[in-house]
Amino acid sequence: MSFDSFSLDQRIMAGILAAGYTTPTPIQTRAIPAVLAGKDVMGLAQTGTGKTAAFVLPLLQRLLNDNAPTRGPIRVLVLAPTRELAVQIHQSFFGLGKQTGIRSAVVIGGVGAMPQIKALRQATVAVACPGRLVDLMNQGAVDLSKVSALVLDEADRMLDMGFLPDVRKVMAKLPRQRQNMLFSATMPAEIRSLAESGLRDPVTVQVSNTAPAATVSHALYPVAGSRKQDLLEKLLNDLGKNSALVFTRTKHRAKGLAQKLAGKGFSVTSLQGNLSQGRRQEAMDGFRNGKYRVMVATDIAARGIDCERVSLVVNFDLPDTAEAYTHRIGRTGRAERNGEAVSLVAPEDESQVKFIERSLNLRIERKRLDGFSDSAARAPQYDSQPRTQQSRRPGPAPRKAIDSAATKSLLPVRSGAGATSRGDNPTSARPKAAASAGKPRQHSASANGGASARDAQPRSRAAGQSQQAEGPDGDRWMQVWGKAQPKQLLGATGHRGQDDRRASAGRTPRNEGRSAK
Repeated sequence: MSFDSFSLDQRIMAGILAAGYTTPTPIQTRAIPAVLAGKDVMGLAQTGTGKTAAFVLPLLQRLLNDNAPTRGPIRVLVLAPTRELAVQIHQSFFGLGKQTGIRSAVVIGGVGAMPQIKALRQATVAVACPGRLVDLMNQGAVDLSKVSALVLDEADRMLDMGFLPDVRKVMAKLPRQRQNMLFSATMPAEIRSLAESGLRDPVTVQVSNTAPAATVSHALYPVAGSRKQDLLEKLLNDLGKNSALVFTRTKHRAKGLAQKLAGKGFSVTSLQGNLSQGRRQEAMDGFRNGKYRVMVATDIAARGIDCERVSLVVNFDLPDTAEAYTHRIGRTGRAERNGEAVSLVAPEDESQVKFIERSLNLRIERKRLDGFSDSAARAPQYDSQPRTQQSRRPGPAPRKAIDSAATKSLLPVRSGAGATSRGDNPTSARPKAAASAGKPRQHSASANGGASARDAQPRSRAAGQSQQAEGPDGDRWMQVWGKAQPKQLLGATGHRGQDDRRASAGRTPRNEGRSAK
């Protein structure tokens, strides 16, 4: 089957020829006639199967059939989860429809809004990320009242990124009479519910379910985590002039790994969430035109990467889900070309490998390279030479709960029925049960009945210990050492202030009796 069988306009056929397309893919063969007939379509296909052209080509043809103005208002709206994917779809409309004169505008975050608003006023096709589009809708800067076709691309990824509420807000502002298309690699319950509520009697186009493309070979290399970078360097050296895409789990790992590879002489760039839109576009363009041979990226940042030169995908960090594995390896083996997907697996990742294999009904071939094995990660490594004895200085003393001056105060409490010594602050009386929680130690009290903190010379003792001693008048006293101080004596900061310490020792604060200024 050829593209001629779709009876597309010659201007569109010129775009197909310029793009280098020769034979439609399975999803294009099944989806294009349904879209041309004006039916709603639900496409289940992983990335790399040609699904973008499956809706771009027939939508361009429908706009020509309807004699739609080429410079607005917006007739076709496409929602995509990431900026890179939105730019890719926009470029597809521009490239395939270049001879038609139909204008397309892209609406994404990370760049100024005013140029996008101006472009939307003269565009017939709008490709947008949901978040930025909702912002423009709230400002009244976009008119969606004439939209006749809506496309939700990679709907499962929009769900993962939390865009579903924004998608519903956009759909609520569109005309009821419209054509709807939803494309997704997987079909979670939330996406199925969205399809049931937004699509009318859709034609379901399913290609290989969630299974990876048949043009991609899979391999798994067991390796210790500390040797992953060395193994990656060997794989890249054996790659020749082809391009490779390396996936990491976090943006910090992507940035750090790219810097290390660049230090080893590799032509490498990174694509991760901390980059500005200008830097992201520069990285994408450099990777596509061959300036960079290696790109290190995260899952979300790599959505929309469409580079035919990618022959190797490396999972430096194993993905969390089977769907993420499918999306990753879909960056290679595109358009019926052959590709290779390699996963570097540490021993602790083996259970995740089994889960991915079970979910995709796929057996990944285990391979080994000389000098690289996971055995190093299974057994601890020891130095052949004994370690020399090194002197160790004692660490700092534990930090006390209250300041050192407060810990030296002794709170005399008469062992009788709550009676206190003359001159003592009544609030300094501590309940005997609580005060006796620590271990006793011998300590002498001052000759007068009201022992003060200055008179007492306690030995160094851990906070919270207490002492029962016999006073000269025959009374028993409880001397409390450390952090267990009554709350009434604590200042605003939680420590005993200077006046509080004097009050507990039976002394008058220095400023007592002074008139307030």
